[in-house]
Amino acid sequence: MTKKILVLGGAHIDRRGRISGETAPGASNPGTWFEEPGGGGFNAARNLARLGFQVTMISPRGGDPMGETVGEAADFAGIDDRPFVFLDRKTPSYTAIIEKDGNLVIALADMDLYRFFVPRRLSIRWVREAFAAHDFILVDANLPEETIAAIVAKGRSLGKPVAAIAISPAKVVRLKPCIGDIDYLFLNEAEAAALAGQRPEDAAGWPPLLNEIGIRNAVVTRGRRELVALCDGSAVMLQPPIADTVADVTGAGDSLAAGTLAALMSGLSLEEAVRHGTAAAILTVQSRHAVNENLTPDLLNEALALVPKVRILH
Repeated sequence: MTKKILVLGGAHIDRRGRISGETAPGASNPGTWFEEPGGGGFNAARNLARLGFQVTMISPRGGDPMGETVGEAADFAGIDDRPFVFLDRKTPSYTAIIEKDGNLVIALADMDLYRFFVPRRLSIRWVREAFAAHDFILVDANLPEETIAAIVAKGRSLGKPVAAIAISPAKVVRLKPCIGDIDYLFLNEAEAAALAGQRPEDAAGWPPLLNEIGIRNAVVTRGRRELVALCDGSAVMLQPPIADTVADVTGAGDSLAAGTLAALMSGLSLEEAVRHGTAAAILTVQSRHAVNENLTPDLLNEALALVPKVRILH
């Protein structure tokens, strides 16, 4: 039976400017402009749908053309799209400037609308029915702190595994009040440092530091360096293979979360599932889109052959 996943979080417009030459801070830089639907939760949702899962997405949206664009992208991906539409407000957006090698220079998040996704919306009948009908819950830190806590609590009360995507160092702290009840957390080093209040000297320092604040299962990505996965008291490291071409790193972390969750829902352990997530991330950075539109289970399995085995830390 196909597993069903409910995603609650960001679904908005991503705007990305890519610098053509060497980056010149404080000056005009020649480059190109690109715009598409995005958002941590939405990127993960589209990856999961392409990997064959039944996905429902709940997110606030404005009553504007940008909101319609997001809705069309959800339909194209095969997602059951259930937005809260605010007709008098604009759809949130994320604007990033990217260097020619694909790395992020700076980004601006205009996402005030997400604060209107308040906890009481979870008591709406169709939302309660959606929670009951799905096997897994995924939330991202675009939502207000109290709403995230309510989502996690609702998932736990129903016996559903709950995963979270950190989104950014500024937003990951919204997860703190319910961090011990999140089953799987996906974050990068900067986000992990914001959550823990410090950064260890090396990768091996992350597991005890994150365990100390109540995190049980997590994947900490470190760019091109070895990622760290905490797995219920044990920890492993994995060296991501270097992609032949890096078109854009946007969405890589979201696809890693989606690939890992897909493997978890298929019955694999986190130690093995993180290899599937890494394969999904490889395919994403090779695409100029935040979600590789060619993603299929077969393509993911091909990419999996390039991913090394994990290395046990302890």
